[in-house]
Amino acid sequence: MARRGGQTRTLTFIGLVFALGVAFLPLSHWGETHILTGNRWGGEVLWWVAVLILLIYVTAAEHRPLSSIGFRAPGGWDIGWGLICGIALLVGAGILDGIVFPALHLKIDLATYRAIIDAPAAYRIALVTRAAVFEEVLFRGYSIERLKEWSGSAWLAGLVSLAAFTCVHLSSWGAPQLIVAAYGGALLTVLYIWRRNIWGNMLAHWIGDCSFVLVPLITAHR
Repeated sequence: MARRGGQTRTLTFIGLVFALGVAFLPLSHWGETHILTGNRWGGEVLWWVAVLILLIYVTAAEHRPLSSIGFRAPGGWDIGWGLICGIALLVGAGILDGIVFPALHLKIDLATYRAIIDAPAAYRIALVTRAAVFEEVLFRGYSIERLKEWSGSAWLAGLVSLAAFTCVHLSSWGAPQLIVAAYGGALLTVLYIWRRNIWGNMLAHWIGDCSFVLVPLITAHR
């Protein structure tokens, strides 16, 4: 029994290192360089591969069902609160960007944002969808569930995963984006700990990021 418990902890440690560490790797760059040379879709391939690796790890190495990381059939309240949280993410980000940051004389590096909104609509939709799946599975579903097992505290697990989620957004967007990421990550962390349903979190995350899809479309029809 003790041996099995030690093996479980080792497997969990390996999974956590992967889940919390892979997002810090330059997968987009590697994909564009080595998978589809000069093509931004190459990066998306690697991000989806990373998600697949973790799902296979849970089922084949840990011998656990995907429900152990939040893949449970969503109920009406899961979807409803996902919608509400997504709207709160979208509105909150708008307030931070339009009111709080100008008042504090903070500026986000817009180069990455412009590169995304200038991309074809199909790519923007794929990017937002991948981010919702990848980040919720790794930072919420897997990390919170497994860290909770280690610490015995869902909120401590949430804080650790939130810190990692926030920091991973620094490299691409600049320091002010940490505030946006922390705000969004906090809402998504609370939603997951409360509902423990990854589908509701994915929906909320997608809505929160959908400005990348909607802004260019709205601008084009003005």
